[in-house]
Amino acid sequence: MSAQTSNLWRIDPVASIDTSVRRQTIDALRQYILNFQLKPGQRLVEREFIERLGVSRTTFREAIRELAAEGLLTVVAQKGARVSAPSLEEAADLYEVRSALESIVVTRFVERATDAEIRSLRTAVKNFKRVANRTTDILELLRAKEIFYDVLVRGARSNALQQLLDGIKARVHALRATSLSHPGRVSQTVAELGAIVEAITLRDAEKASRLCAEHVRNACKTALASLREAEEAPNHGRAVPVRR
Repeated sequence: MSAQTSNLWRIDPVASIDTSVRRQTIDALRQYILNFQLKPGQRLVEREFIERLGVSRTTFREAIRELAAEGLLTVVAQKGARVSAPSLEEAADLYEVRSALESIVVTRFVERATDAEIRSLRTAVKNFKRVANRTTDILELLRAKEIFYDVLVRGARSNALQQLLDGIKARVHALRATSLSHPGRVSQTVAELGAIVEAITLRDAEKASRLCAEHVRNACKTALASLREAEEAPNHGRAVPVRR
């Protein structure tokens, strides 16, 4: 185990050991999924992860239950846990919910954000454009886009909306990567985010909300088209195109 990994599992003696290790296990598995070290449809072999993480079977299974509740894992009796891979219908529903939530978040941002936060949002779009101009690494692009959402959610000042949106984004994470991998989608995303910020700058909540919904629908169309192709292909898999 590397020094970095060892530090990850170092436990504060004052804290509850069971709670601390359980939380660290959940966080580690979540990052494996969100960084595509575990891909959609991939099975988690219990013995392998118990040894890799240095945790008990009970702790591992508790972590699996929580991640299944978040929708990141799917547990099948007698077959164990796999990374969730939404069906075409499930993905469409998730994107529809995401569109509605993000539209509300944008409206709240317009109503509640300061001028400084609007400037930060504009800066986040410029940063995403810079990253898009220098790399096709999907993980980098997703991280850069996440800065935009971080600013947006903070300015909306709603813990309830943040929790709901985080849950939906996690469940469509692989599909977001698929969408951004589609030729031309990144430059289209830059333009769409720019238009949203322009409407926000004018404090035009209705237009900003509408543009946000359109942005999510466009991402949905691209992701679902790729998913449909994968499902129709012989011996199809759901490997995520993580370009570097």
